[in-house]
Amino acid sequence: MTNFKKLFLTYCYRKKLEINNNQLIIIDLLINFYKECFKKSFFINLFSKKIIKKGFYLVGDVGVGKTMLLNLFYKNLQYKKKRFHFNEFMISFHNFVHKSKQDSIEFFVKELKKKYELLYFDEFQVTNIVDAMILGKLFKTIFKENLKIIVTSNSKIENLYKDGLQREQFIPFIKIMKNMCSEHELIIEQDYRKSKSNTLDRFFYPLNEESNFKINQMFRKLTKEKKHEIKKLSIKGRKFLIKNYFEKIARFDFNELCDRNIGSEDYIEIARFCKLVVIDNIPNFNADNINKQQRFITLIDIFYENKIFLITSSFSSLENFDSAESLRLPFKRTLSRLYELTSLKIKLI
Repeated sequence: MTNFKKLFLTYCYRKKLEINNNQLIIIDLLINFYKECFKKSFFINLFSKKIIKKGFYLVGDVGVGKTMLLNLFYKNLQYKKKRFHFNEFMISFHNFVHKSKQDSIEFFVKELKKKYELLYFDEFQVTNIVDAMILGKLFKTIFKENLKIIVTSNSKIENLYKDGLQREQFIPFIKIMKNMCSEHELIIEQDYRKSKSNTLDRFFYPLNEESNFKINQMFRKLTKEKKHEIKKLSIKGRKFLIKNYFEKIARFDFNELCDRNIGSEDYIEIARFCKLVVIDNIPNFNADNINKQQRFITLIDIFYENKIFLITSSFSSLENFDSAESLRLPFKRTLSRLYELTSLKIKLI
């Protein structure tokens, strides 16, 4: 892992990626984290008065390459490890609690410890009070069990769950993370997802007859000779119907996905059966439809994680979307991801 910088430079050369000095600084910091966490002897750690940081928290704006850097670091780390999108990690925890029917944080973390030495949380964010109330105890236990973590986020640790309900009960978690993680920021002006190699050709706006004609034409071409069925999904005993399903291609109205009492588990299940999704009639957002916007942010995060190609019709262009004030930061990430998912060449094999 000490040759990580060489690996990164080779990767950039092979992928024809721009090399930025700020990324090289982060690589040096990752190498130091690796040496301190994994290479110092047990006895040095035991007698050192310095608190050994067990986490590396990388914060930065959308599209600056945070995930690319940590993915490469993670891939080349020769330890038992697991990568989670943060939404999926919390779902796995809640499912564990539901099945065990007891105070299960200790048991959950011990099970993780049996399998892994390092956990990688991509897109760390806290959006609901249920998760906010348990994260302090959960991560205190993770660090107590000597599990290492690496994290990407658009928010600094001190700004997580900002303006959330009962945030004062979330402060102990912030203190734990600040104490146990080295926090670093990757600052790059350009959003690499909006590179010249990506052309926005499946994002249609405004909502009018011309956009509707184009999206229908594209949909008919993609589903030609594919079998239509009503796909029935089951999520914890709940039924969810995909009425327009054509062999891994699905089409939804925005309200079917974001104006119902559904969430991460439903979106993950949809992603299991789809390679391409059409979403019609995405509205503009404000304080009046903030719940729809929050679901939409979660939906796009999960589709991005699962590499789902998108075709969309929208009220607004990507550059002119409005947002509820409290969701402006995570929604900036959503818009960047929408740009990529509606641009990349479709591969349905």
